[in-house]
Amino acid sequence: MAFPLVLAAVAGCVTVGAFAPFGLFPVAFLGLAVLFRLLADARGAAGGFAIGLAWGLGHFLGGVSWLFVALNRYGGMPAPVAAVAILLFCAYLALFPALVGALWVRLRRRVGWQDVLLGGALWTAFELARGWLLTGFPWLSIGYSQVPPSPLAGYAPLAGVFGVGFLVALCAAALALAPWRRASPAAAIGLVVAVMAGGIALRDEAWTQPSGEPLTVSLIQTDIEQSLKWRADLQRQWLQVNLDLVREHPARLVVLPETAIPMLAEQLPRDYLAVLGDAVAGLGGDLVFGIFVREPDGAIHNAAVSIGAGPVQRYAKQHLVPFGEYSPPMFGWFYDWASIPMSDQTPGAVDQGALRFDDQQVAVNICYEDVFGGEIARAARSATILLNLSNLAWYGDSLAQPQHLQIARMRALETGRPMLRSTNTGMTAVVLPDGRVGAQLPAFERGAIRAEVQGYSGETPYMRWGDRPAGFAVLVAGLLALIRWRRA
Repeated sequence: MAFPLVLAAVAGCVTVGAFAPFGLFPVAFLGLAVLFRLLADARGAAGGFAIGLAWGLGHFLGGVSWLFVALNRYGGMPAPVAAVAILLFCAYLALFPALVGALWVRLRRRVGWQDVLLGGALWTAFELARGWLLTGFPWLSIGYSQVPPSPLAGYAPLAGVFGVGFLVALCAAALALAPWRRASPAAAIGLVVAVMAGGIALRDEAWTQPSGEPLTVSLIQTDIEQSLKWRADLQRQWLQVNLDLVREHPARLVVLPETAIPMLAEQLPRDYLAVLGDAVAGLGGDLVFGIFVREPDGAIHNAAVSIGAGPVQRYAKQHLVPFGEYSPPMFGWFYDWASIPMSDQTPGAVDQGALRFDDQQVAVNICYEDVFGGEIARAARSATILLNLSNLAWYGDSLAQPQHLQIARMRALETGRPMLRSTNTGMTAVVLPDGRVGAQLPAFERGAIRAEVQGYSGETPYMRWGDRPAGFAVLVAGLLALIRWRRA
């Protein structure tokens, strides 16, 4: 049993290569195919659980262990404690492929295509669950690996990241089981070719249309080291950096990243916001910047505020990060180990509406929020442009930055909208509605992207249906497999 577990862990880790920055999208099929091949030889549900758990541990330890940097280097948690915390978190995430393995081994009947359908259904069902349970952590959902140039990117506007993931799992299971019993290798290859051809055919479909006059934007990357950003003796220096960058990069819409001003609005020097606003208003522009805002009732929001030529507008982050922006019940002890500033935030209201700049409606999301496709799709209905403000300096020079940009590319595909990103240390970028990156700043460099951005209107099928097509595919595939299971 030891060799299959080691091979499963290696396959899970190698599958990280399908994601950014490596971008080897075929590896996603290979990694899942190895998992299903090993599960096909597993002894009972317990064996399937162990293999799925090993695959999941390899995958998540390889793909999201950058969280250690936030806990240890910047959160002040002792290295051994941080390592144990990351191991436990990755073990929790690994439970989802482990349950896929246990149920698939328990329910399959070794009769070919029913097992393939069951594999795709179970994989997608547990990815959906991982994206929802305990506020959700859908990072590294397998569908994210299939942004362009993958042919499967064509399915994203129809069924979203989980629908794309269903197709990856379906093809992987077919390839893994082709040498078995009644599953023909030619039929398995035919399925993969048909799925790829369908994606290629859909890639040129225009689900949305240009709307209004293009907007000139400057997306600023401040590049302020996380360990220095919150030091009280340096805050005036960072305020000056923001002001200088805004003045150096004028546009109709200028954007500073999440927590560009690392303090509460009420703590700012007198007239600072007026000076900042005048820097853009004099040229007929507006500035969107990240700051913390305290409400009269004491609630603190991680907010994006717009000032300048137009009226003041505001967006407050809705989907907060557990342990980073708020403490889940019974986890106050966590902050005895970690020192995380502004970790007592309150979520903003749902459906706050887009910010208006000339002809364009801009739907703001802050950092982690763009991981949740259904929420972004809902906001996009009243918007022509998506705008993400992020600060990934917490994770240093790691896989977090390119992985986050890849997630933004999927959001653009799903909604048929450009996704603009202004970040502290990277990846600041303009993502086009077809998921391609139109412009990008190198990480850990101070500067700005100046671009002319066309807004888009209309609804993609995913905007109308959300994750229901993926859920429907899971239901149909699962029912077909179970009907055959009962008759076997």
